[in-house]
Amino acid sequence: MNIKEKVKDLPLTPGVYLMKDSQGHIIYVGKAKNLKRRVQSYFQNIKAHPQKIKKLMANLNDFDYILTDTEFEAFMLECKLIKEMKPIFNRKMKSPKSYPYIVIKMDNGHQILEVTDKIIDNDKNLYFGPFINKYTTERAIQGLKEAFKISCSKPFMKNGPCLNYSLGLCIGMCLGGHALDHYDNIINKIIDLLSGTDFSILEELNQSMITASEQFDFETAAKYRNMLDAINPIIYKEQVIEFTEENKTIVVRESLNDSTFKLFFIKGNKVLFSEKYHLGCTNGLEHLQSIKEKILTNFNPSTSPTKVSKNDLDEAQIIYSYLMSENCSYKIIPEIWLESEKRTLIDEALNELIIHYV
Repeated sequence: MNIKEKVKDLPLTPGVYLMKDSQGHIIYVGKAKNLKRRVQSYFQNIKAHPQKIKKLMANLNDFDYILTDTEFEAFMLECKLIKEMKPIFNRKMKSPKSYPYIVIKMDNGHQILEVTDKIIDNDKNLYFGPFINKYTTERAIQGLKEAFKISCSKPFMKNGPCLNYSLGLCIGMCLGGHALDHYDNIINKIIDLLSGTDFSILEELNQSMITASEQFDFETAAKYRNMLDAINPIIYKEQVIEFTEENKTIVVRESLNDSTFKLFFIKGNKVLFSEKYHLGCTNGLEHLQSIKEKILTNFNPSTSPTKVSKNDLDEAQIIYSYLMSENCSYKIIPEIWLESEKRTLIDEALNELIIHYV
């Protein structure tokens, strides 16, 4: 069958598509909420495609596809297949070694803010991350350094001002004294920001942007706006990691149509169970006991947190974004509910999650 004719036969449902070259090798894996519309887009307005897509299309000879019930499952399956197959045209999730961390290092009793590609165990430094994009992370750190003038070109040498001090980019920690104390205070605020305990730094930057705008200094206002745009993604990533490492027991429900829903059990960055349920003419009560039994089978009481590594970050972000979206509803099942004397609380949570939507 001609490949364009094959595209016409694609369903209008979520799924993953696997593009192959003339040797039958999979060269690209993609996901879609609407398979037909997404794959068709590769054959439309070809001249307007970026160079990467043009090269992909030049090597495309055939494709396969895998249907999923939801877009979330398509995201997770795409992630899994890319890591397993490492297709040549996929880059984003191919090499976890490229994922950076933010590190607070100690140097002569003072803290240094940097970006690094790896964690060194037991080195007494403080790490945040991993983050998906190294450029974005470096841009965020540079923005913080510029905003609070802590871009010292020879910190803590205390034998004269650095070049950045003369350019107004350094508050003078290279000179020691009160400036060094002020620097340590700024670094502590950045640590609190990355830890999610104090967002006052963002409020300061936002107020500086507003003040500059009110004074018609639009160039400075744009500079602060760009700083905020650079910092916000790393704060979001820290929220993803913090949420995932709490290792919550989560039951998720997504409606597929008026009489069918999909249920997922999620723990950390793993989907432990998924099943489709048909309500039919019932009110959903008949499913509750079965679902409760599956919860007790799949979830084991454990309060130990999980650590998000570079290899886990993609799945963690997909799950977090899904839970924060409007596509699903979910309930967190506290570990204590899995103990026999608390299990009636699971019934109440399931009743609200399932019967409420019938």
